Amino acid sequence: MKASDQAVRVTCARIEEALGNSPAFEQVEPNFYVVRQGSAYVYIQVLAWEPDRALVRFTAQLAMDVQMTPDLALKLLRLNSRLRFGAFGYVRKHSCVTLNHTLLGGGTLDQDEILVALRDLASIADEYDDAIVEEAGGKRMQDLLHDQALRVLAEDLRAMSGWERG
Repeated sequence: MKASDQAVRVTCARIEEALGNSPAFEQVEPNFYVVRQGSAYVYIQVLAWEPDRALVRFTAQLAMDVQMTPDLALKLLRLNSRLRFGAFGYVRKHSCVTLNHTLLGGGTLDQDEILVALRDLASIADEYDDAIVEEAGGKRMQDLLHDQALRVLAEDLRAMSGWERG
């Protein structure tokens, strides 16, 4: 086993220990988790880094299909200078405003680091997803997930029509 694999395992164990009892926490797949806070979702990904280290990458996708304007970009940059943890970003491909933060994982990662960073990011994401959509359009991640769930339900119901005929 590579040392970076061991660092990833230790990091995942620490995350699961810190967050595992929360009803808002869910493991999506190995090394990838999601935490829901209000209308926001914070994704946590554990990545191997260097020969014997790991990174904990927090990402909240706040809104998609956002009309990025110079005014909004400046507001986000100003907010970045005041945040304790994380920074706002913009992914052009999906016109998506994000909030990101990275911690060093492995043996030095402790529960307080995880909880404090996550708490800050989640509450900021929950507050600013609404403000961004109000100012620049687009949809919050919660709305996109809700719309997707409704589409799947509608497809399932259409597929079931006529089932009673045998």
